[in-house]
Amino acid sequence: MTLLVISPDFISHYSPLAVVARAAKLAGKRVIVATGVIMAPHVQAEGFEWILLQLGKGANSGIADQNPAIKRFLSATKEGAMATIRCQALDREKDLLWQPEQVAKNIAQLCEQIEPDNILVDHISFGSTLGVYATGRKFTTLIPGHPSQLPVGQERYGIPAQWPSCMQPEPAVLAQQEQITDRVTAAFTKRWNEALAIIAPTMAPVKDAFRIHGDLVLYNSSKQYQATSRSPNLPKNHQFIGPLIRDEVLAEPYRQWLEEADGRPQVYVALGTFLSHRADVLGNISDALQQAGARVAMAIGATPIAEFEPLPKDWLIEPSLPQVGLLRGCDIIIHHGGNNSVQEALGLGVRQIIMPFSTDQFANAADLERTGHASVVSPNHICIATLAQLIKSTMALPKPEKLMPLNPKLLASTLTGHKH
Repeated sequence: MTLLVISPDFISHYSPLAVVARAAKLAGKRVIVATGVIMAPHVQAEGFEWILLQLGKGANSGIADQNPAIKRFLSATKEGAMATIRCQALDREKDLLWQPEQVAKNIAQLCEQIEPDNILVDHISFGSTLGVYATGRKFTTLIPGHPSQLPVGQERYGIPAQWPSCMQPEPAVLAQQEQITDRVTAAFTKRWNEALAIIAPTMAPVKDAFRIHGDLVLYNSSKQYQATSRSPNLPKNHQFIGPLIRDEVLAEPYRQWLEEADGRPQVYVALGTFLSHRADVLGNISDALQQAGARVAMAIGATPIAEFEPLPKDWLIEPSLPQVGLLRGCDIIIHHGGNNSVQEALGLGVRQIIMPFSTDQFANAADLERTGHASVVSPNHICIATLAQLIKSTMALPKPEKLMPLNPKLLASTLTGHKH
């Protein structure tokens, strides 16, 4: 069997796809990953075959400098949740699909060249989904984020169906955003269908392009955390495969930092690639952690370390850190609610404090708050003393049980057992 994995040139998207691909490789399958040049070293380090496929004009290795789009996004996050959702929706309206006809043509050529037995696609890489869908081949969709990234029922792509208690939107503001989102969905679907008519003129147009998926859907999450009201509307063929956690071997400096633990709470802090530019939030978290007497590892992205000085000498502060490896030795993670961080914390049994800013982070935070697996704090309304107390009280909670991922053999059989 040959598995073709189509991945955006973004580490946050490639990482969960790579875990699924690794299960296939361990089962003796040939794995080919089509992605950009930034991910090529990661692909080759895994022992997969790499083929160049450009899916967009951007790439992300884990650290991002500010550009006009990121500055606009960061400005919106300072206004609040609904302003951020509105900003992202309007950006989506302007930049719907990147060269979809050419991307689809390249994907079709790859498929003819490789003749894969299965194709694994990241759902929110919409150009990938369009390209594979247009070939008429069956494929598998991975939902890399919260399950609602594939909308079901009355859900809208880009608006969480559930909100954390500290961030409930005003009904009138939410209704206005729903109108904007409906307009964006219609525009996105129109552009999708225009491309589809050129690529595959015999195929019927789709009603909602955000809901298109493969004949098998894999959720990078566990069923026990999602709202039960969603269950009747889920795709017929789906599987919750649990946390997709990559292997990570720590270099000596990081192992040494963990080994020097002195009994104080060890806290890992990361707000993701783009949100690490919110130096004001990281600064407040830093102050609260110092008040709580914690020992800290903090990823600060492109933000200069001078923004946070003076800092305790035994804190580990770097642009990026080996998150999985360090989490194995940490007591708490304070993060933005991105699904990779959520799943890694659940899989490694780490207490969570979530500060959601955008996209599916609100839904992740709401699920974990509802099930008692995390505390949620509004990032724009941090009281340093209150956060310090929350860190202390979180440490007093029992350490969560580790959420076991799907066994690699079962994951591989899920991929191969579904007829493609």
